[in-house]
Amino acid sequence: MSRIENALEKVAQLNAGADEAARQAETADPAAWAPTLVPKSPYIITLTEPDSPAAEEYRKLKAMVVKLTAHDVARNVIMITSCTSGEGKSITSINLAISLAQEVSYSALLIDADLRRPSLTEYLGISAERGLSDCLNDGTPAASAVIKTGIPKLEILPAGKSIRNPVELLSSPKMKMLVNELKRQHANRYIIIDTPPILPFAETQIISMLVDSVLLVVKEGMTTGQDMQDSLDLLKGTRVLGIAFNDVSAPAANNRYRNYYHYYAARGQRKA
Repeated sequence: MSRIENALEKVAQLNAGADEAARQAETADPAAWAPTLVPKSPYIITLTEPDSPAAEEYRKLKAMVVKLTAHDVARNVIMITSCTSGEGKSITSINLAISLAQEVSYSALLIDADLRRPSLTEYLGISAERGLSDCLNDGTPAASAVIKTGIPKLEILPAGKSIRNPVELLSSPKMKMLVNELKRQHANRYIIIDTPPILPFAETQIISMLVDSVLLVVKEGMTTGQDMQDSLDLLKGTRVLGIAFNDVSAPAANNRYRNYYHYYAARGQRKA
């Protein structure tokens, strides 16, 4: 059995607790489980080259996410993580959020919860004085910390000031209250939370219990099968939307974009 098949089998096992209504809604169309290719790029392709084939692949990923969550619009908080560092989770978070914001029916809010190594504002070319850590640590109102990105319908809650122990802050009741507050504000807004890698850092597992679903980004040729298994074990009790395989060779017809994500959707897994 291949590494991909092993990972998908693991996800299928985690789905055992899914309620039947969600399972029927998400498995009605077999096409929903076809792999989607998403380009690996250091650039925000969906913004800089919106008409490119690469941007189109991100829109396919967006369509997959919308399809898998459309049965319950209240489940709009998605955590994006990776097994280890350097696998492309932050770029995926940004491009997915941009694609969701470009959708007529939705807006998007990015949250940089990688307090150890924040990068979203740098990628977007914006600066911020306050952010998530300030909301949790100092009681800064979320409304004053969320800023516009300059991209229509896309806002961001930056990481905020550097702190010594992110685990304590992100595992506090304030984090749960903040997520719930932001979730209630807009019915048709997706919230994309970029977190630290799940294997080295404890706070990611904690955050996974506060969100509605998780997308795991792994890097082909770097992430081991054991890393994926261990990551999925840590995500037990959550709903895993899918696994994005980064650095998979592109078809010859798309030579300009040599590296791709393969996105494999995980069948309807819900919190128990």
